[in-house]
Amino acid sequence: MLCFERRLPRDTPADVEMAFTFEQRERSRLRFQLPDGREAAFLIERGAPLAEGERLGTAEGLVLAIQAEPEPLMEVRSSDSLALVRAAYHLGNRHVRLEIGAHWLRLPPDYVLRDMLTRLGVEVFEVTAPYQPESGAYGGGHHHSHSHHEGDEFHSQPRLHHFGERQ
Repeated sequence: MLCFERRLPRDTPADVEMAFTFEQRERSRLRFQLPDGREAAFLIERGAPLAEGERLGTAEGLVLAIQAEPEPLMEVRSSDSLALVRAAYHLGNRHVRLEIGAHWLRLPPDYVLRDMLTRLGVEVFEVTAPYQPESGAYGGGHHHSHSHHEGDEFHSQPRLHHFGERQ
């Protein structure tokens, strides 16, 4: 079995291109079959979903280009920007993963959320499109620590705020 374990620069030429749903791209381990029938898997770090256009490589030098598989989604639209912001607020309050566009929100189909959204006065459409939700303020495996104190347990932990602390 071929194991795609290394993330490569996006401009690396690909030997094979495959599309995966967001649920598949979110997994750190996934077995799949290449178009030529060979068994393969990706084994990547947890907490860093694969995005459209990323490249993964094997120890043998094979490069896989990741594409986002179009999937059924709800698209939320409104000509009233405040109504759209309000919808995003209520969805975020329910920890719904959202893809945010300039004039729309996308999320997986859910009849309860559809009902809530229509009561909020926004339009909800069924679409089939690639899905790449926001990773969130704490997602993506990137830490925002501003400390560089080696061996100091308090200072070496990732933190977001430094209220009143002297560096």
